[in-house]
Amino acid sequence: MSDFNLGFVIFPGITQLDFTGPFEVLSRLGTPASLSAPSRFQNVRTHVIAKSLQPVTSDRGLSFVPTQTFETCPALDLICVPGGTGIVDALDDADTVDFVGHQGRQAQYATSVCVGAFLLGASGLLKGRRATTHWAYTDLLPLIGATHEKARIVRDGNIITSGGVTAGIDFAFSVIAELAGADVARAIQLGIEYDPAPPFDAGHPDKASEAAKALMLKRNDAARGGMRAALERLAV
Repeated sequence: MSDFNLGFVIFPGITQLDFTGPFEVLSRLGTPASLSAPSRFQNVRTHVIAKSLQPVTSDRGLSFVPTQTFETCPALDLICVPGGTGIVDALDDADTVDFVGHQGRQAQYATSVCVGAFLLGASGLLKGRRATTHWAYTDLLPLIGATHEKARIVRDGNIITSGGVTAGIDFAFSVIAELAGADVARAIQLGIEYDPAPPFDAGHPDKASEAAKALMLKRNDAARGGMRAALERLAV
């Protein structure tokens, strides 16, 4: 029975939930909760990949220990790229961009959460594709040759992109359902008691108040500027 290799690319300044949300869901594909899945998915290997095996610190100070480097990582069936404030430095790192492009072109699925879409785009994977990202950055998608589609999860061929942060959890369940069936996805959902009931209905710009949107855009102003500059450098 061959392995099914899931890989999460991490870098300094990732947003941890972009990574840990889909990791929590997708890593359960090979657990007892999914024993009714096709046999291919009962030998799942989950890899956390970085340039080195040194701990990687998120944009909120939480550290993670990689299990693979770019050099040791096996061929991936699914690659997932999270976002975070560190994406700007990642875009400027040729090794990271090359690794994502190489693995993404051979994978069954090349995926991203939040502004991780721009790392897929920097590697050339989103040219001519429909895609999404965090709502505050969707206007930058044309800089990587992508067309924004207004949706929480967007699939174009074997490329799957999702919106900001928590959207990665929903994306992961949609992938589980495709790979192993809806019953397996539902069992995993129940196992982690994923039953959202937020205290405020303000998690999408169409629902949020003008004051909330203005505050969020102000908080992201510097990050947007850095992102635009990095993408424009890549286009030169």
